[in-house]
Amino acid sequence: MAALGAIVLLFASVLIIPEASAAFDGESVDAGSTLFMFVCMLLVMMMAPAIALFYGGMLRKQSMTSMMAQCIGVMALVGFIWWAVGYSLALTGDGPFVGGLDAVFGGGLSVSEGNGSIPTFAFMMFQGMFAVVTSCIVFGATAERVRYPVMMLFLALWSILVYAPMAHMVWGGGFFQVDLENLGIPSQDFAGGTAVHICSGITGVAAAMAIGRRSDKISKGRSHNVPLMFIGCFLLWLGWFGFNCGSEGAFDEIVILAAVNTFLASCTSTIVWMFLQYLHVGRVNVTGLCAGVLSGLVGVTPGCGFVDPWAAAVIGAVAACVCYGGIIFMRGRKDVDDALDVMGVHGLGGVWGAIAVGLFSVSQYSWVGMGGLIEGGWELLAGQLVSVAVTLVYCFVVSFVLMKVLDMVSKRLTGKGAALSESEQMIGADVIEHGESSYVM
Repeated sequence: MAALGAIVLLFASVLIIPEASAAFDGESVDAGSTLFMFVCMLLVMMMAPAIALFYGGMLRKQSMTSMMAQCIGVMALVGFIWWAVGYSLALTGDGPFVGGLDAVFGGGLSVSEGNGSIPTFAFMMFQGMFAVVTSCIVFGATAERVRYPVMMLFLALWSILVYAPMAHMVWGGGFFQVDLENLGIPSQDFAGGTAVHICSGITGVAAAMAIGRRSDKISKGRSHNVPLMFIGCFLLWLGWFGFNCGSEGAFDEIVILAAVNTFLASCTSTIVWMFLQYLHVGRVNVTGLCAGVLSGLVGVTPGCGFVDPWAAAVIGAVAACVCYGGIIFMRGRKDVDDALDVMGVHGLGGVWGAIAVGLFSVSQYSWVGMGGLIEGGWELLAGQLVSVAVTLVYCFVVSFVLMKVLDMVSKRLTGKGAALSESEQMIGADVIEHGESSYVM
């Protein structure tokens, strides 16, 4: 409650900053927008521990510590790597697939000189939280069976080899943002349908396939703590407003549009999910409701600043259907053990959301000045389809190869592969990997 109160006060302060302080020492940086982005950065940062609670609550009690340990480790590792080299590779330079080295170790960044209306350091921090959260989403697919050192090394290297190039292609002036537009089929992604959700979803599938399935003795375990899962979901829902609204990079009318669309899409998706689950199994549970919320949030993320509210409601409704069916489909695959339905929700929900941009984008809001298929244009839809295909192929191939290499190296150096043995899985990663149970029985 204290944290939420602080956030409310920070938001309120945006409205009462006197006009005399609208700039930093006479620079072009706007204090109101900078404060807004700072709050959004905190909201996105909160999503990382929220993922640990959400994931941990859905697993056996023997895996709660493991989820928290992976969350903290990823936040520290990926956060440091983002400052050291990730930001530079992602958001500087003009290469089609990867950026430059102009901002390595924060070089050239400033607390007063702006990227638009906010300081470059503020922009770096906000985007860094995206890298952290995207990495945290991935380990839901490999839960309960991957060794901690291997997962940390995988995500550290993955943040450089996969996430940074994806962020550059989407937001850093790379292939999706510039080259496709030059080809006449532009692509746009407001807050991360490709770089965040499709990327993390298909990465989870690749990593899960590379290390194999969990033991059949534990793979059908039920959620051990539904209240923790609910709290994690609620914090993700709250943090998503920072995720989507902050992607505007300033405090303006598009922020309000993104907030309305984020809320409407998630409400609609939850309602549709309730109907689907009741018709399918005859009841509605909290796990399903949480998945319904997330499906709409994922679906609207790439287009939240580009579409009208009615379209956001449609996107949320369809996202619920896509993700519900996607989870059933992925659980039926014998060659993939996506432990927490990362591909079903984030991957397939992100695919639908990216395609929806090509259908519902309004030229008035569009970064490329072009509407979607509803407005009579096919070019944007074509660009979205290309960006989805490239994301799926690139992220899967690099992630699968990377996990396979780490698995072989681990076997060579330690005699143990990336995956825990069946007996170790039965005991649980909390004790085997960390020597620390979350609960004293």
